[in-house]
Amino acid sequence: MSTRGFTGRKPPEATRERLPPGQYLTDDFPVLQIGPNPRIDLATWSFTLREGSRPLKSWTWDEFNALPRTRWGGDIHCVTKWSKFDTAWEGVSFDALLAAAGIEAPTEFLLAEGYDDYTTNVPVTDLVGGKGMVATHYDGKPIPTDHGGPARLLVPHLYFWKSAKWVKGLRFTKRDEGGFWEMRGYHMYGDPWREQRFTGD
Repeated sequence: MSTRGFTGRKPPEATRERLPPGQYLTDDFPVLQIGPNPRIDLATWSFTLREGSRPLKSWTWDEFNALPRTRWGGDIHCVTKWSKFDTAWEGVSFDALLAAAGIEAPTEFLLAEGYDDYTTNVPVTDLVGGKGMVATHYDGKPIPTDHGGPARLLVPHLYFWKSAKWVKGLRFTKRDEGGFWEMRGYHMYGDPWREQRFTGD
């Protein structure tokens, strides 16, 4: 027989319902990245939508912040197994970006591209309808550099490696192309509730 000291206490039912399989709840906001923080000058910052190599629309920092704003609150889940509840974000939704550019998504897939040369793939269907945004604020304040500021992609229903830090653009692709981690064995989609951490999960 085991005692509570060996098994630990089970989380409350409400917490268990919000935690995807294999995840644990943290009050911290862990910092995980592949290299040093890039140096980004807001005077030269830009965000660009592309179809392949062809620019579709680009915004400066001031122009981007003049776009319609949206807020999202909820839980986020990292592939390294931590989850954080009740996070609060503000930014420009993917829908608002398309509207401001005067376009419809030209393909079904895209790659998010960061100032640190990081990339990750996301299906367009996982961004439209209010499901994704380019966030500039977290918890009512500008996103700190360690967490991807001045702007990061936010796709909260997927593992958090899909929410690319220091994002500089979204590049529409004809097929579902893997990004940095996907090319190194991470899952092409990354649904926390299906534990899609690695290829084959």
